[in-house]
Amino acid sequence: MNRFSPQLTRRQTIRSLAGGGLLLPGVLSEMMQGATTGREPVNPLAPKQPHFPPKAKRVIFLFMTGAVSHVDTFDPKPFLTKNHGKPHSEKQVYKGSDWEFKRYGQSGIPVSDLFPHVGSVIDDVCVIKSMKNINGDHFGATIGIHTGSATFNRPSIGSWVSYGLGTENQNLPSFMVIAPEMPYSGAQPWGADFLPVLHQGTRIIPGPEPIANMHRRVPTSQMQVTELDMLEYFNRQHLKGRETDTNLSARIKSFETAFGMQAEAPEAFDLSRESDATLKLYGLDRGTTTGFGWQCIAARRLAERGVRFVEVIDGGTRIDYNWDAHAKMANYNRMAKNVDWPIAGLIKDLKSRGMFDDTLIVWTTEFGRSPLVPDPTAEGRGHHAKTYCSWLAGAGIKGGMTFGESDEMGWEVAEDVMGVHDFQATILHLLGLDHTKLTYRHAGRDYRLTDVHGRVVHEILS
Repeated sequence: MNRFSPQLTRRQTIRSLAGGGLLLPGVLSEMMQGATTGREPVNPLAPKQPHFPPKAKRVIFLFMTGAVSHVDTFDPKPFLTKNHGKPHSEKQVYKGSDWEFKRYGQSGIPVSDLFPHVGSVIDDVCVIKSMKNINGDHFGATIGIHTGSATFNRPSIGSWVSYGLGTENQNLPSFMVIAPEMPYSGAQPWGADFLPVLHQGTRIIPGPEPIANMHRRVPTSQMQVTELDMLEYFNRQHLKGRETDTNLSARIKSFETAFGMQAEAPEAFDLSRESDATLKLYGLDRGTTTGFGWQCIAARRLAERGVRFVEVIDGGTRIDYNWDAHAKMANYNRMAKNVDWPIAGLIKDLKSRGMFDDTLIVWTTEFGRSPLVPDPTAEGRGHHAKTYCSWLAGAGIKGGMTFGESDEMGWEVAEDVMGVHDFQATILHLLGLDHTKLTYRHAGRDYRLTDVHGRVVHEILS
């Protein structure tokens, strides 16, 4: 059967074109031969076997743009509170948190008042308190946590996962990114760079039509199938002798993926059949098509339908719409309220559907915020990449634990550093991928996400 439609075979398509006089005899002969032998091009997005049995089938990657302060969220520092406003040096003073911390769950992990709903599910979470990025600039740190390089364009972690594992649903891309605003570094966090272009993330913009041209513009699907089969034949002819051009291959595959998305994406983004109880988990009113709650429930629906890697981005480059707290930490009240309920709802929803144990949930940001400020009246905090917090939950993760420690003021890692390459190696490991073997040859040498670094942090794995 034709892979686009169970209602119209390739042979029927060719015969209809021939009967209408649309094909020359030589072209018809060659196309019929392909239809008779059943030859199909190799599908670069077909599901691939991992290096070893995985704990996770998929990833939902929650990225908070702008650098979330660790000492105000998941890494309490009584020392800062005690010494708030006191001099650290001639030019800097200590700044305590504006929020109190409470212990949650049986694990008793402390979480700030910014995240009470995340606190309610903290026994499912492993909080990493010793993250360390390779760059202290928004641009470099953002691509660092995504690509493993803070200075050169490299493929995103989502692209590497797509390359290594393919997709379970040929009607949807293997890597999708739900981003209402562009983060620092633009589209590079979901770029494929030197990997084949088809592994690049597909951006989803919340709204009435999350993907442009999501709905068909032709009268019938059969008519579109006929057009695409004809186009595919000529594309394959053009590809002969140019098989190494990944842009051509990706362009051909893009037509197939686009057709599949028109068949499946409208349903994937249609929340009308979700129960009121489910919508409430995400803090959503029925009919809503924007907001972080919508992003999270859409991520669950895409993961449920076989998308391998879904990234959900909160914030952008606008100073009033990200976690960049240079000027005013009070903005965190609004930012945290926007994401806290939906994140907890996502975890609860995945558990209720039996997806939690094979879905890896990642919460991270590009770096933390400084525990020191220029003067006691400062309302914000500066960049701080030497130590900060991230957390993992779900497939293969020990919940209700913390990993690593920062020093008493949250300035340096004091115990068990987790570099970005360690973080990436551990994520790949949970997907059944050996980060040292997931390589791609480019410009005369093998590249990998973790470059020549990274270790799998087995201490946090169940």
